[in-house]
Amino acid sequence: MSKNYFCCDFLLLKNFFFDPSDDEGVEKGSHNRTATDQDADSKPPVKTKRKQPTECFLSQPEENTETTTIKAKRRKKKKISDVLQKSAPKPGVPADLQNLLSQHFAGNRSVIEMEELKLSDSCFLPANDLSHSFSSYLKEICPKWAKLRRNHKEKKSVVMLVICSSALRSLELIKSMTAFKGDCRVLKLFAKHIKIKEQMNILEKGVFHIGVGTPGRVKALVEQDGLCLSSTKYMILDWNWRDQKLRRMMDIPEIKKETIDLLEMSIIKLCREGSVKLGLF
Repeated sequence: MSKNYFCCDFLLLKNFFFDPSDDEGVEKGSHNRTATDQDADSKPPVKTKRKQPTECFLSQPEENTETTTIKAKRRKKKKISDVLQKSAPKPGVPADLQNLLSQHFAGNRSVIEMEELKLSDSCFLPANDLSHSFSSYLKEICPKWAKLRRNHKEKKSVVMLVICSSALRSLELIKSMTAFKGDCRVLKLFAKHIKIKEQMNILEKGVFHIGVGTPGRVKALVEQDGLCLSSTKYMILDWNWRDQKLRRMMDIPEIKKETIDLLEMSIIKLCREGSVKLGLF
């Protein structure tokens, strides 16, 4: 009896804990898994996109528009050599000097003072047309040079004053006027290797007919009473000559200012009085 009861109890417990429908669900689940695994194997593998590395850019300071415009202007600035290549150089005329004076003093002088700085055509000698040598030009503008040279007896003065841009150019002009000057005495009036006191002593002791030099030294001599312009009849500006950089004497700011100061100090007044003639070589 005991064995029969035990078997019955075991069967009841089996039916109670293990439902046959659960076995079917398990079989169906396993079947579904295998199906999905097969479908997954049949599908092509999905490519995963790699993230591109992000680039880092350093922020640069923005250039000021004013600096860029200044750079552009500097690049576009024309050189004297570029201008001369496009057009032939023109000889200087009295109107060029008049325009230079009016531009220099514009805004700094009254109307009456500007009128006093104007020079009439009678104040000028014939201008060089770029066909003359220095000696031939001087012979053309000073046909009575021999008489003027003989009559000149005063010290601390010269009959002719030649103004140029440098000491080297002064020496070149002195050599090139050999055919004109003859036996007249020529004095170097520039600052290179010559002290102003030495030049003042030379002017006090001797009589000189022609002075060739730079405007700065001539101006200093006039201011210190080392050179008197009362006997001067001609003042020649080395207007058309150009240096290695193709600059004329009035293209150099320092020479330009010193020349204008010399003209304003005494030459313009003497020209308006008729005692001095201006020439542009």
